[in-house]
Amino acid sequence: MNTFVNVALPLSLVIIMLSLGIGLTLNDFKRVLKRPHAFGLGAGAQIVFVPLIAYLLILAFGITSELAAGVMLLSLCPGGATTNIIAKVAKGDVALSVSLTAVVSLLSILTVPFVAAWSVIHFMGAEAPEVTITGLALAVFVITTLPVLLGMAIRHFKPAFSIRVEPAFSLIGVALFALIVVAALISGWQTFMDNFATLGPILIALGLSLLIMGFFVAKFSGLERNEVKSISIEVGLQNATVGIALASIISTQSDGFSDMGLPSAVYGILMYIVAAPFVFWYRKT
Repeated sequence: MNTFVNVALPLSLVIIMLSLGIGLTLNDFKRVLKRPHAFGLGAGAQIVFVPLIAYLLILAFGITSELAAGVMLLSLCPGGATTNIIAKVAKGDVALSVSLTAVVSLLSILTVPFVAAWSVIHFMGAEAPEVTITGLALAVFVITTLPVLLGMAIRHFKPAFSIRVEPAFSLIGVALFALIVVAALISGWQTFMDNFATLGPILIALGLSLLIMGFFVAKFSGLERNEVKSISIEVGLQNATVGIALASIISTQSDGFSDMGLPSAVYGILMYIVAAPFVFWYRKT
């Protein structure tokens, strides 16, 4: 299990983020300039309001210590390629979804380390492992930002190759995500069983709150219907794989997954259940 946590987990996340980058072109970023209002609203909600709502829910549900830090880590994670697929299924603005995923993922090196370090110290107190912002920023860069940039470079210089391998990379990414979630749950099964009654409600509340908030913020801002759908999905769904990886990097636990990664692992399953009614409704409207 140590090999999986220390080697396979970061490597899997690199592959997942590389697959995201391979699917990106410069046009995905040019769309940001064409619809700056929609993009700014979605990015701002993801970076500011998602962690804020997570923090308020932690206080409301009385979550403490490593589990609380894990929920906050989850809230800091950008959306993944999964949100782009769900936006397409929901008949949302896929281009906006892709742009938000790409830019927020690249910005995570600036937004994640500071709040992540604060969250661990704030919720764990004297039990908190030593966290350096520089070290965490470097880790975020290596496992998220760098693979996305590398994938984009491959897409730019080898477009035909990228188009050919993108479906395979996407499937590998989905399979690795499933493997990571299952491994995390198996490793912390007893902790999962002991805390599901606590984690389940807050994670469901988090998912519902963010999907609803994203919808109404976008709707009342006068955006088009398909843009409203995409912002709701991008704000409402987080990349659980990044949360598990960050928890593994921060924690000093030497055997298996830490409790800090458990909220992301549980969320990795619950988010599909929570999002399903919204996706069904969005397809009909």
